Amino acid sequence: MRGWERVLSVLEALCERGQAAGHGWTLDTELLPPHQQQVNALENEGLVELACREDRAELSALEGRPVRWAARLTRYGHDTLTYGCSRPRAEPPPCEAAPDRQLVELIPSQMAALRVFVGLAGRLRVPPADGLAEQVRAASCDHGIKRWRLYLTEEQMDSVAYGLWLHRMTGSAAEANRFVREYGVVHSPARASDHPSAAGGAAWGGTGDSGRG
Repeated sequence: MRGWERVLSVLEALCERGQAAGHGWTLDTELLPPHQQQVNALENEGLVELACREDRAELSALEGRPVRWAARLTRYGHDTLTYGCSRPRAEPPPCEAAPDRQLVELIPSQMAALRVFVGLAGRLRVPPADGLAEQVRAASCDHGIKRWRLYLTEEQMDSVAYGLWLHRMTGSAAEANRFVREYGVVHSPARASDHPSAAGGAAWGGTGDSGRG
């Protein structure tokens, strides 16, 4: 189990026990000492609150016994647990990728432009391809080579080309040019007008008028 998975496991246990108890606290009898030590460590991260003397006195009165230790999630702990259970999952490695998808590695400036593109989905007349926004959210970064890794369908590749074309038309051509060099996909306005149903009107090849080849 990875570190963040252990953290979520501890937070989930505290949340469940606190809700079951009704008062929100997880008591000393409900966690083993090693787990209590993990909880103590999470207090330093601001994710967990440990019961003070007054809180323990109130809990002792409720339980009818001395309560020497108790913990509950802070609001940051609740949000971490909520986000962790819904966080984007990285796409599988290339050997496990679906046969209709291609590994695409984008430099940071390309990824930044793509995020702007998918963020405008509701305002664009030619929106991003289906599933592209999810791929962007789930993308993982290889910090060694400073590349963002995505697994895209042909339609999504075309849509990326369109997003980078918009970026080129409004300031920088470097990102679109690099995408053409590395993947041979370029947006062609002329081809898009001939095939309006094509997502982004992208075409394969090194120039705007070329087709797939």
